[in-house]
Amino acid sequence: MSTSAPSSDRLSIIVPTFQEAENLRLLAGRVFAALQSAGLEGELIIVDDASDDGTEAIVDELARTHPIRVIVRRGERGLSSAVLRGFEQAKNDLLVVMDADLSHPPERIAALVQPIRDGSADFVIGSRYVAGGKTIDWTFFRRINSAAATLLARPLVRVRDPMAGFFALHRKTWEGAAALNPVGYKIGLELLIKGRCRRVLEIPIEFSDRLHGRSKLTIRQQWLYLVHLARLYRFKYPVASWVLPLLVVLGVGAGLAAIFRR
Repeated sequence: MSTSAPSSDRLSIIVPTFQEAENLRLLAGRVFAALQSAGLEGELIIVDDASDDGTEAIVDELARTHPIRVIVRRGERGLSSAVLRGFEQAKNDLLVVMDADLSHPPERIAALVQPIRDGSADFVIGSRYVAGGKTIDWTFFRRINSAAATLLARPLVRVRDPMAGFFALHRKTWEGAAALNPVGYKIGLELLIKGRCRRVLEIPIEFSDRLHGRSKLTIRQQWLYLVHLARLYRFKYPVASWVLPLLVVLGVGAGLAAIFRR
């Protein structure tokens, strides 16, 4: 936790990174321009998994003119745990999480945090799937992959975009959550469930494809997502904890059967 008393009306924006140096200057410029335009103050925390692309040097350069800092993790990897590390180091009470690749529009930060500031929501999602939201430049495969992952998470939470990585919450929601044990990259889903967030809002965003660099969505990350889902189903529905593993086994079995029938 932060050693100093957190500010109740300022933002701490957490951005997990790995090999995202090409995006950082533009990201910081847009984030702080958006905050200034909305009359908001805050810090930008880059939590980096020991990238070798000059991330530290770029953040040090940006820190001369912006309240931005980098936390470098050398013995740990993963987006979800990076976000939690950022929360621990945050100076402020209003917490925002977003990606470094500019797929999440910084210009929507003010709208994202307003329901947290006025006490009307526990958790706010920058959503692709509510009215006014959309995705830009997505391939057919990526749309199918997102739809399947979202469908698997729907029994856990009543939101349109449970896979969102752009969200806001108050520090007390994180601190009051049940023990967090995330794997993979969907920390927002875990916070929604284990934070027992009842007042959840979704605001529309335009989700763009990454500006620079390569996607971190690998087969391993997709497998970890299934592991994560199994844990969350056991947490929320302990009596029916066998349901998701059974669905996965049936799905794999059906796929193999289709292959052998060819």
